[in-house]
Amino acid sequence: MRKQSLTRTCAALAAVTSLALAATACGGTTKEDVKNEDASAATAGKADPNAPTKKGLTVGFLPKQVNNPYFTVADKGGEKALKELGSSYKEVGPSSGTDTAGQVSYVNTLTQQQVDAMAVSAQDPGALCTALKQAMKNGIKVVTYDSDTNPECRNAFVSQASAEDLGRTQVQLLAEQIGNKGEIAILSAAQTATNQNAWIEIMKDELKDPKYKDIELVEVAYGDDDAQKSFQQTQGLLQEYPDLKGIISPTTVGIKAAAQYLSGSKYKGKVKLTGLGTPNDMRKYVKNGTVEAFELWDPAKLGELAARTAVALASGQITGKEGETFEAGAMGEYTIGEDGVITLGKPTVFNAGNIDQYDF
Repeated sequence: MRKQSLTRTCAALAAVTSLALAATACGGTTKEDVKNEDASAATAGKADPNAPTKKGLTVGFLPKQVNNPYFTVADKGGEKALKELGSSYKEVGPSSGTDTAGQVSYVNTLTQQQVDAMAVSAQDPGALCTALKQAMKNGIKVVTYDSDTNPECRNAFVSQASAEDLGRTQVQLLAEQIGNKGEIAILSAAQTATNQNAWIEIMKDELKDPKYKDIELVEVAYGDDDAQKSFQQTQGLLQEYPDLKGIISPTTVGIKAAAQYLSGSKYKGKVKLTGLGTPNDMRKYVKNGTVEAFELWDPAKLGELAARTAVALASGQITGKEGETFEAGAMGEYTIGEDGVITLGKPTVFNAGNIDQYDF
């Protein structure tokens, strides 16, 4: 590893050391551990699919980071759904995407306020476990969305799309753009982000396919979902790897910051960029030739499904057990999968031909 790369890596490691330590207490849970949980709080009770939908509930949304445009759109979707269902919405959360201790504090606050349910996008898979388990013991239904906890720490997880779909399609998008040849890098969020790490592992697996034999993943960098840091990480990657052909950034903050850097540099149009972004953030970069194509789901729909799942749980219509089904309004019927996972659907690819059809 070259000197600059080592420096950048060490900085990233330093930034997340406290998070790693915070995660240790609840990390490393095995399937056997989950089986031995006392009656598994996440699936206690029996579902009654014909139970009436309760009104007057309070559902607290706790995103990874408030004032993040992605979560603003997602949580507004949840707010709209709750209003339609006759229940109340509230949002709390840290201003930093790596403030895990802050997230724990907000879980405790929602528990003390005796909300009926909470929807949480976890910064770390294990660090929130103790607080979330206490919430469930107090009768609060816990839904994770966007980024999961360990399965025993919530009732259900609303996934934006399957990890398989997201990990493999991002590699496929970039590989097509660089002609299946050259050095590539990944610009992620935080090193502890559950969803990011799951996607990256699948990206690495996809790259083992012989058709990608001429593609080399040279580095995974971390921008911590901070625009300035992500911008600087992009700059650092291109300084360290002058022959870099492409970047995958599976984070809306990261891809926008990377696009901003590329659009004002000599690399515009030469270094390809894809990943997960919102059409409104990325529109100008698609139109000025910085980005050919990227993908995402509709975050408003993700927030809506999280809200409807929370209400279905609080109404006793589902418990989070595999095979249960529930109606999510105009979104249709959803079935709970293994480990309590509910998948929103397939991601959408955005490019110059369709980006103006979307507004989020």
